[in-house]
Amino acid sequence: MTLNIRSTQSVKGACTPRCRTRNGRAIVVTPKAYIEEKKAPHGVPQKFKNQLEALKSMSVVVADTGEPALVKKYRPVDCTTNPSLVLKAVQNPDYAHLLGEALEACKNEKNKDPNRPYAGVADVLAVNLGAEMLKIVPGRVSTEVDAHLSYDTQKTYDKALKLVDLYSKKGVAPSRLYIKIASTWEGIEACRRLEAQGINTNMTLLFSFAQAAGCADAGATLISPFVGRIMDWYKAKEGRDFTPQEDPGVLSVKKIYKYYKGHNYKTIVMAASFRNVGEIRELAGCDNITIAPSLLAELEASTEPLSRKLHQDMGAPDSVKLVNIQRSLFDSLHTTDQMAVDKLKQGIESFAADQTKLESMLAELAGGR
Repeated sequence: MTLNIRSTQSVKGACTPRCRTRNGRAIVVTPKAYIEEKKAPHGVPQKFKNQLEALKSMSVVVADTGEPALVKKYRPVDCTTNPSLVLKAVQNPDYAHLLGEALEACKNEKNKDPNRPYAGVADVLAVNLGAEMLKIVPGRVSTEVDAHLSYDTQKTYDKALKLVDLYSKKGVAPSRLYIKIASTWEGIEACRRLEAQGINTNMTLLFSFAQAAGCADAGATLISPFVGRIMDWYKAKEGRDFTPQEDPGVLSVKKIYKYYKGHNYKTIVMAASFRNVGEIRELAGCDNITIAPSLLAELEASTEPLSRKLHQDMGAPDSVKLVNIQRSLFDSLHTTDQMAVDKLKQGIESFAADQTKLESMLAELAGGR
């Protein structure tokens, strides 16, 4: 069943697949939204050395780390970066040269924000680190737009183009990138414009069904619902623990997954932010799963059988499909979910604080060079 909410407004700023970044360099990209073929079809028993290997046969496993050494160890398909991961990685002497390269690249940067003089260095550093990890993984790297811009569509869009351009200068094609954007309404509108010209997005800090529906309607390539943070909110509210089967974060991902499959959305569901391996096991078969190194190690150490919990054919076709979503509908749905309102606000504030901390540390490290 489809609920068609029509709009007479055009998508501002949309353009053809050939677009120009802010410095005038042309980038030609082809839209690409897909889910990789899984190795183990539903119902076909296979033997694996451990649960990590079994999970890789059902889902695309992504390493939630910015350290190339750990990416090499666990051999994920994709990897990700964020300010915290970038800061941790650059403090490792093995990657200190990336900082030097970033500082040199930004030495003569024009239009520098006097209040945040190292914001540009942070961008270049994230791209340098991402490019290093792309030498290891066969898939993509997610690189995050500055969380300070989460409520500004134009600035988010411009920053995304800058990141794509920085990667292009290092010989990395847009087809190997996800631009990570907070799932605010403004972020979703930036996503719509970017996807219209073939720049693939990873919509992060996703907590509500309204956000998931809005991202799919905008054509997002991938979403990252935060399983553990959802559970954290309910655990604090109810004062109890949850089994993996009743975990509110797990149930949220399952609802979104069924909605997407039932209405044939191509948007990839990448479950993220796990607190324990039980949550991961309960979502085995989800399109993508991004996992921290400590939990990857637990899965690798476990030799118990792992059963698939999510399947491509388990959609919910009787659910209402929301299309041409406007802000009024988005707000009315999202604001009824207090958990999502709270966690989105906290998440943006936390990511912005991490970005500020990264820039401050870069200033200190630069001063000591």
